[in-house]
Amino acid sequence: MTNLEERGHLLTEEVNPHSLNLDQLSALELVELFNSEDQKAVAAVAAAKFELATAIDATAARLDQGGRLFYIGAGTSGRLGVLDAAECPPTFCTPPELVQGIIAGGAGALVRSSEDLEDHAEDGATAIAQRQITQLDVVIGITAGGTTPFVHGALNAAKQRGALTIFIACVPTSQVRFEADIDIRILTGPEILAGSTRLKAGTVTKLALNILSTSVMVKLGKVYGNRMVDVAVTNQKLRDRALRILQDLTGLNREGAGFLLESSGKSVKLALLMYWTNLDAISSKQLLDQHHGNLRTAIKSFTVEVQR
Repeated sequence: MTNLEERGHLLTEEVNPHSLNLDQLSALELVELFNSEDQKAVAAVAAAKFELATAIDATAARLDQGGRLFYIGAGTSGRLGVLDAAECPPTFCTPPELVQGIIAGGAGALVRSSEDLEDHAEDGATAIAQRQITQLDVVIGITAGGTTPFVHGALNAAKQRGALTIFIACVPTSQVRFEADIDIRILTGPEILAGSTRLKAGTVTKLALNILSTSVMVKLGKVYGNRMVDVAVTNQKLRDRALRILQDLTGLNREGAGFLLESSGKSVKLALLMYWTNLDAISSKQLLDQHHGNLRTAIKSFTVEVQR
C-alpha cells in the first residue's frame, strides 16, 4: 500500500524541470509555458485510448441494462466528476439519477475546499451504501495522485457489491497499484506549479470524462450522426438548437420545424421519427421504445417493415 505520509515520489508531486524559474517569467512567457505543458494532456489521452474504449463499451452495456454511472472523487477530481454528471441531463435528456457525481464533503465541497475529508475511506464506502449500488452500476474513481482514501474506500465497497469499477489516475501503476475492473492511467507528468493537480491533471481528467460520457451516450442512441437529438429543450438557446437540428435534417423552414417540435412534445428525436415515418407521436414513441430510444435502428426497422 502507498505511504500517504510520503508522496514525493509520485509523478504528480514531482518538480517540473521546465518551470524552475516560474516566478521570474513574464506574462507572455507564462502563457507559452502553460500552453506547451498542456499539450501533454492530449497526448496522455491518446496513450490511454484502449483503456478508455474498454471503459466506454463496458459502461454502455451496464447502463443499457438499467444500471447507473457514478463518478467519485475529492477536490478537483471530485468537482470534475460532478460537473460531467450535471451536464448529462441537458445535453442528452437523461434523468439526473442516471449519471451522478459524488464528492468528498458533499455539495459544500464544490465551492469551498474540504480536502481533509478525502482521507476517510469509510466515508467513500458509506457513499456507495447510501446510493444502494448494485451489480448493474458503474463506479468510476478519479484520483490524480492515485492515493485518495475516500476513492479507494468507495471503489472497494462498490466491488463488494458487484459493480463495474474503473480507476482513473495520473500516476503509473508502478507508483500506485489498485485493483479495479478497468485501470486508466492518463500521465501528464509533473505540474508547472509542483503538486497543483488542478492544472494538467485536471485538464486531462476533463478530457477523459468528456470522451467517456459522450461516447457512452452515443452508444446508448442519444446521438444521431453528430446531432444532439436528445437535447432537453429547456431554454431559448436549446430551443434554437433543436429547431436548427430539425431544419437541417428535414429541410423544413423554421415555422414548420417549430410546429413539428411542439407536436412531438419538444422531443427532437421523436419529431424526426414522426417526420420520416409519417407516424403520429404515440406510434413513434412506441417504435422508439421498442428500440431502446435509438433513432437510427428505429428508422431502419420501420423501413424494413414498410418494404415487406
